Parts: sequence; structure tokens; C-alpha cells
Amino acid sequence: MTNISQQLDVATLARYLESHVPGFEGPIEAEKFAGGQSNPTFLLNAKSGRYVLRRQPPGELLKSAHAVDREYRILTALSDTAVPVARPYHLCEDRDVIGSMFYIMSFEDGRIFWNPALPELPKEDRAICYDAVIQTMAALHDVDVDAVGLSDYGRPGNYFERQIGVWTKQYRAAETERIDGMEALIAWLPKACPIDAGRATLVHGDYRMDNLMFERGSYRVKAVLDWELSTLGNPLADLAYFCMCLRLPSNGLVPGLAGQDRAALGVPEEVRLVARYCELRGIEPIRDWHFYLAFSFFRLAAIAQGVKARALQGNASSTKALQVGEMVAPLAQEAMRVIDVHR
Repeated sequence: MTNISQQLDVATLARYLESHVPGFEGPIEAEKFAGGQSNPTFLLNAKSGRYVLRRQPPGELLKSAHAVDREYRILTALSDTAVPVARPYHLCEDRDVIGSMFYIMSFEDGRIFWNPALPELPKEDRAICYDAVIQTMAALHDVDVDAVGLSDYGRPGNYFERQIGVWTKQYRAAETERIDGMEALIAWLPKACPIDAGRATLVHGDYRMDNLMFERGSYRVKAVLDWELSTLGNPLADLAYFCMCLRLPSNGLVPGLAGQDRAALGVPEEVRLVARYCELRGIEPIRDWHFYLAFSFFRLAAIAQGVKARALQGNASSTKALQVGEMVAPLAQEAMRVIDVHR
């Protein structure tokens, strides 16, 4: 982490938090967490302890993007469920305090694995870690959304049909050049979209290895992080997105396992991960798996295009934002390869 307290008026922030978070006591030192392209996230070292602040980025934002208020609602709703999350303390919707909406949550001390090859772990433990990832995902999708007050958290109708429309609009709003692969996906996805079956569940929207924090000394998931893209929808979106991430190149900004020998690594094959998920949730084998993977590549490409647009406008969260923007065309090409294999 790099000390960039100058980006926050820590004196004003400390006074505000002392009035709105029970037990909070300043002064504050703020450090920005490395990584992340969307909502800047800070570690706050205060006299009363450590906290995490997550804020919207400054500048003009796309409608419905960077919804930190939705993240805060999710953390509150899941606080007493089997899904591990940080403790939410306060949501500030007054943009005058630090220049954008933000919320405060607990600082959780644990391990984050940035590389899905898990080089830090013994080979024999890697499958155990992956099983914990799938178990936590299944627990998330088993949450009773009515019981936790989230029955209105998503819109009605076919989830994937709606998501294709949403991300197409987001992509068009951030488009900087014509990309043939994205045009092909925008034409193919609506025609191939399966009809939703079953009840909508809570969907994380960015479920990947580095958005999970594990307990130190064990492989139990301590906290699921980064809920900005969460909604109600088809749970296969999370499963396909997680598997899609594992298909990315190992040297990318989002490291994957493409071209690596999973057996040598001790990492379960995709078919085993999918079968384990189906077993945990008691569902039938998944049809049209190629659609769900292709959609995941398309959505990530649309997100990367948004990051690129913000970088060109000068208000992206990360200095690597332009590099992320270069992922758009390769992601679209990979989606089309998945589709072509099944034609």
C-alpha cells in the first residue's frame, strides 16, 4: 500500500466519523490499497483501531456504476448468514464530506491469494482451497433473499437477457473504437440466451479468487469482498465467471491458469469444479455451459472498456487502467473461441 492521505481530507473525515461511527476516535492516517480499478479503497489507521473506507471515484460516473450504497446494503443483509463478510459500520451519502459517497467497514486480517495457481500453498492443499471457494459460492446462492430483506435487490425477468442489455449499453457508453469481437458477441448473445429456470438468487457479480479473504492458518473463507456488481439473478453467472477467470493468461492483470498443467499444480479441472458446485446445490448438470462462459468474457470486456474510458478522462482509480483497457479485444476473441468450439 502507498500512503496517499493527501487524496482524503483526513481531518474532516475523522470529525465526521467520530460523530457517526460508535467508538471511532481520530486522528486518521489513510493508505490506498493496491489493485482494483473501480471503487478506491483505503485502510484507515485511527486511534480507535483499523477500518476500511470504500468510496466512489471522483468525476462524472456512468449511471448505476460504482454503487457503494448497494455494497453496504449487501454487507448489512449478510451479516447474520453463512456467507462471511466484513462488518458494515456506516454509509455516507453526503458527497461533500470527502467528495463522493463512501462507507466504512471493519478491517479483516487474513490472506488473499492473487494468483489462482496458489504458489504459496503446498500442492496437496490447493484442491482444499478451491473446494472452500466453491462451498462459499454455493452458500451464497443458497441465501434466502426474502429472509435477509433483499427480495427487491434485482429486477424481474430473464437475468441474462437483462444483463446482456445492461452491459451492451455500458459498453456503448464507454466505447472508444470499433472492436469486431465485441460486435459479434453483441449480435450472438441475445439469440443464444437460455430461458431462466428456477428462483433468482443473490449473485456476487465478481466472484474470483482475489475477492476472497482466507483465515490465516486455514483454508476457511473469512470474508467475501467487493460486492459492487451484486444483484439478484441466475447463480450460474458467478460459477461461469469464476471459471472464466481461470481461463485467462497467467501473466495478465487478472491472472489465470491458461496453458498451465492443472494436474501438476494440484488444481481441480473446470469440469470437477462445476460438478462439485452442482453436488453442493443439488442441481442437475449444466446445459449450454459455453453460453455462460461467453457471456462472462463479454461482461468482463465491457467492464474493461469502462476502465479504459475513465483512464482517458483522467479519473480512473489505478495507474494500470489503460493496460486493463487493452484487454477488451482479447477477451472478446476468447469468447468467440468458446462459442466456435461448440458450433
